[in-house]
Amino acid sequence: MNAQNAATAELTMRTDALEQAVTLAGDRVDGDVARRVSRTVAGARERLALGVDHTLVALVGGTGSGKSSLFNAIAGLDFADVGVRRPTTAEVTACVWGGTGQALLDWLGVASDRRIERESALDGDAEAPLRGLVLLDLPDHDSIEQAHRVIVDRLLPMVDLLVWVVDPQKYADDALHSGYLQHLVGHESAMVVVLNHIDTVRPEMREELAADVSRLLVEDGLTGVPVTVASAREGLGIADIRTRLVDVVGRRSTAAVRVGAELNDAAALLARAVDVPARPRAPLPVDAVVDDLVAAAGLLAVADAISAVVRGASGAVPAPGPVQPDSVDIARSRWLDSLDGRAPEEWLADVARRVATVDRLRLAVDEALSAVALTARRSRLAVTLSAVAVVAVAVGVAAAVVAAGWWRVHDLTDRFPFPVWALAASAFAVAVALVALAAAARRSAARRRSAAVLRDGSDRLRAVVRTFLAEPTAAVLDERDRVHELTEVARTSRSAEPSPVSVPTVASPS
Repeated sequence: MNAQNAATAELTMRTDALEQAVTLAGDRVDGDVARRVSRTVAGARERLALGVDHTLVALVGGTGSGKSSLFNAIAGLDFADVGVRRPTTAEVTACVWGGTGQALLDWLGVASDRRIERESALDGDAEAPLRGLVLLDLPDHDSIEQAHRVIVDRLLPMVDLLVWVVDPQKYADDALHSGYLQHLVGHESAMVVVLNHIDTVRPEMREELAADVSRLLVEDGLTGVPVTVASAREGLGIADIRTRLVDVVGRRSTAAVRVGAELNDAAALLARAVDVPARPRAPLPVDAVVDDLVAAAGLLAVADAISAVVRGASGAVPAPGPVQPDSVDIARSRWLDSLDGRAPEEWLADVARRVATVDRLRLAVDEALSAVALTARRSRLAVTLSAVAVVAVAVGVAAAVVAAGWWRVHDLTDRFPFPVWALAASAFAVAVALVALAAAARRSAARRRSAAVLRDGSDRLRAVVRTFLAEPTAAVLDERDRVHELTEVARTSRSAEPSPVSVPTVASPS
C-alpha cells in the first residue's frame, strides 16, 4: 500500500470514528458543536469519495509563459493547446497518471475533453513513479478574461505543488508578484518557479537570470523557493522537474492533510464538549443506597422481631415496608448527587432521565421486600435438647424418690443407697446442661434467622438498585467514555511523514 492509499484508509477510519462519536453523543453535546462536527464528517466523506490518493500539481503562469508546452513536455504527450497567434490557455487541462480520477476532475471542473490518462500498458513501469499524479494546466493568471482568474483562484488552494512558469522577458511583472506571489508567504514548501524558454537566453546569462528571479522572490518575502530553468522546446530541465514531481507524489496529498486537519479540529472540539476535569472514578454508591433502603423499609426491626420469636418470645413477625416515597426520593437523590463531576451536565441530566423515577423505584423496592423469606420457626435442636432435659429431670426426680426411701423397689434403696443419689444428682446436672445448650441453640438460630432476613432483603434491594439505578447510570457513563475514545481515534494520525502546506486563496490582481 503506497502512502496515498494508506492515507485514504486512515482518513476513512478516522471519519468513521468521528461519525460514531457525534452520533453516540447525540443531544448530550451543544447543538452548535454537533452541527460543526457533522459538517466536518460530511465534508470528509465527500472529499474521500473524490479521492485523496491523487497528487495535484498545477502549472500556473501568465500569457506566453509556455505553460502548455511545458505541460506537454512533462506528460510526453502533445495534448495541451499551444497557442501560435495568441498563446492563451482558456480552460483547465489535466493529465492523470495511473487512473482516470473522473470524480476528482469533475469536482475540479475539468471538461471531459480536456483530460487525458498518461500511463498505459505501452509505458511498462516507466511512468510508475508518477502514479497518482494529476497535472493541471491552469488558465493564464493575467488573462483579460475575469473567468480565467476565478478558475485560477479557486484551484490554487487545492493543489499540492504550484509550479509558477515565468518567461525570461516577464518574470518581474508586477501582476505576478503583487497579485499572487506576495500573498503566499509561509507556503514556500508547496512552490517551485520554472524559468521557461531558457533557450532564448544566452547560456552565460542563464545562471545570473535565475539568481535575479530568486532575488525578487526574497523581496516578495518568499525564501527557499526553488528556481529551475527549463526549455519545453529543447527538453532542458524537464527531467529535473519530473524528479521533483516524483518526490511530491511520494508525500501525503494536500487533500489528505486538509481532511486530516479538519478531522483533528472537529474531534478536539467534540472531546472538549464531553470532557470533565480529571479525577479518579469512584465506584458507584450501590451499598450506601442499599443501606438507605434497608433502613427505610424497617428491615432491621423485622430481623430483630424474628430473632426474638426464634428465641422464644411470643408475637407476630412484622412485614418489611412499604417504603415511603420520601425515603425513596432521598435515596435516589443521594445516588444522583454522587455523580457530580463524573460527566458534563448534559450527560448527568441523561442519567436522571434514564434511572427509575421515584414511583417506579418504590414499586420495585416493595416487590423485592415482599419476596423476602420471613422464617421465624424455632430451632429444632433447641426443642430436642429441651425435651431431653425434661426426661433427665424426670429421671433425677425418680432417682431422688427412690434414694429417700419414699419409693422402694426390691430393697434397692437398702442395698445401693449412694449410687441412687448419684444417679439423681447426675440426671439433674444433665438437665441443667441441656437447658443451657437449648438456650444457646435458640440464640444461635435467632442470629442465623435474623442475618438471613437481612441478607435476603439486602440482596434483593441491591438487585433493585443495580437494575434501576446502577445499570442505566453505567450505560450513560460508558457511552461518554466511548465518545471520548472515538474522538481520540478520530484525531490520531498514524502517518508521521511531513507533507506540503496547502495554499490559501489569494486576491486577484487589480
